[in-house]
Amino acid sequence: MQKTFIKYTFFIVTVASSLILIINFLFSLRTLEARQFSTFYTKTEQMIHTLKNNRTELQILNESLDEDYLTRAKAAAYVLDRQKDLSMDVSQMQYLADLLNVDELHMIDETGIIIAGSVSKYVGFDMSAHDQTRPFLTLLDKDEEDAYLIQETRPNAAEEKMMKYIGVYSKDLKCVVQVGFTPTRQLAAQSRNTYEYIFSRFPTDIGEELFVVDAATGDLLGHSDGLNRDFSAECYQLQSLLTCTEGGYQQGITEPMYVVSRPFDDVLLCAALPKSALLQKLWGNAVVTLIYLLFIESAVMILLNYLVRRKVINGIHHIIENLGSITNGNLDTQVSVGGNQEFEALSQGINKMVKSIVSLSDRISSIIKISGIPLAAFEYEKGVNHVFVSSGLRELLEISEQEASRICKNASLFDQYIRRITETPVKGEEDIYQINDSKYVRIHMSQSSEGYLGIITDVTEDILLKQQMQYENSHDPLTGLYKFEHFKQSAGVILRKMSDGDFCAAVMLDLDYFKSINDTYGHDNGDLYLQCFSSVMRSMPEEHFLTARRSGDEFCMLIHNCKSRDELIKYLDDFYEKLGQSEISLSGTEKRSISASCGFAWTDHAENSITELLAHADDALYEVKKDIKGHYAEYAPRPADLSEK
Repeated sequence: MQKTFIKYTFFIVTVASSLILIINFLFSLRTLEARQFSTFYTKTEQMIHTLKNNRTELQILNESLDEDYLTRAKAAAYVLDRQKDLSMDVSQMQYLADLLNVDELHMIDETGIIIAGSVSKYVGFDMSAHDQTRPFLTLLDKDEEDAYLIQETRPNAAEEKMMKYIGVYSKDLKCVVQVGFTPTRQLAAQSRNTYEYIFSRFPTDIGEELFVVDAATGDLLGHSDGLNRDFSAECYQLQSLLTCTEGGYQQGITEPMYVVSRPFDDVLLCAALPKSALLQKLWGNAVVTLIYLLFIESAVMILLNYLVRRKVINGIHHIIENLGSITNGNLDTQVSVGGNQEFEALSQGINKMVKSIVSLSDRISSIIKISGIPLAAFEYEKGVNHVFVSSGLRELLEISEQEASRICKNASLFDQYIRRITETPVKGEEDIYQINDSKYVRIHMSQSSEGYLGIITDVTEDILLKQQMQYENSHDPLTGLYKFEHFKQSAGVILRKMSDGDFCAAVMLDLDYFKSINDTYGHDNGDLYLQCFSSVMRSMPEEHFLTARRSGDEFCMLIHNCKSRDELIKYLDDFYEKLGQSEISLSGTEKRSISASCGFAWTDHAENSITELLAHADDALYEVKKDIKGHYAEYAPRPADLSEK
């Protein structure tokens, strides 16, 4: 009987262990694929975010520089018009170019010939002789006094040097005044918009590939390892990649690749990893799981062999009585019989089996630990005091060993503790709860007629990553202030919720002399100057100030929750007082106070839109910048505006 029992027990335990190993392997594989998909998805999301930011930055830079360059070209035409008796030799033109801070300065007469310029070898050049120069001759045919042409950056006709040229027509001089600039900042911004640069920003695992495919033609536009290799494999073909938006395997050059594709504009952003590299992470875990299962199976077989040999015969009726008590939840009940050695052996065996059942949670904890998944399980029944928990529960909930021991001995206390945690889920999330400032868990419970079964998993990394992405979407990376779009949304909500008697003001700010600081001390010091100014903005009380960076050296604020216009002015004065006390070291010996001009427009009506207030504040800022910098001014409606109202 003992041999038969042990034989069947060995077979059952072996089959169970094999099933556990297979299920664990398949589950771990699915989990690994899901984790890899999440990793690839996050990388492509970050690449999309970087591409959008770089494009926006390049657009803003081009618009800003075009306006600045046109202003200098008009200034050059103005000077040349007022100094008609000025000698137009190369040295005089170079002096004027240096004065206007431009790289080249030319005068083109009505025949299309450069008659004067700061570069001697360009003088006498026929502008009609080349596609790059010919468009500027169209200005000679226009009768408009302020006609101008801004040409995009391209190689110039004379030396194939990358230049940006702006031409304005001078009616008095009857010529075109042209200025040229070396587009260092624009070329640098364009270089940051290439796929090679984007890929260099993201580290890759061994064997991992990042690449971009044209969604229309299927051409490979960029690859993390360069384009000098064979891309004929299935995993690089457009039709195959279109099926991998949720992840999938495609044949690579030498082996299958796990591929995730992500559409963006007119391209597919793709990430791929060899299947062998993915499985390599799994085999080590599977081997450790097998060793533990063999150890557990051996231990169980040794224990069962001992129990069968020593405890088979016991007092059946007495055992049934004691088993009834155990069934009711009294797991501390000891089954005991007397007078018969076989019955005593059987009762002792049942007692040890009950003890083994009580320790089942520890064995389950070991299997969970082997799987490498940060989770814990618990179960408690109605009318039963003992709570079955896996060993990882205390670490996941971050409770002391004494507290864990106390609540796990009483199902009622444990139920109260779990329900207290689940009363306040994380806003916007399902079944996710915050344990402390740096810990988030998912608690999923199911109820049956017998009791409750629950699983707790650690989701801290996912929640923190989500919060980080939300922060990056709403905050400017250089200054830490809100981005302009997020500011407008938040300000609009504040305006709509204004109560009667409340005042608020939209404030537009512009740093004075910022371009000269950039040109004189470099962009690193320029960034430091922006950050120092932003720190003053952030130091203002949050209950009254909403702050943001609009673009470049332009900033905006919403001063709100005030009871009068005078209170608004007081907060604005407090801001300028703090600003006046802030100094920044721009070189080893020179310190400079931060200077900013400001315009504001206030309202006490919830109907006003933030767009309207910002436009008024911008008008006020414009007036300040015309007169005297470093001060603020209130928006004053023009007579035309008052008549419209």
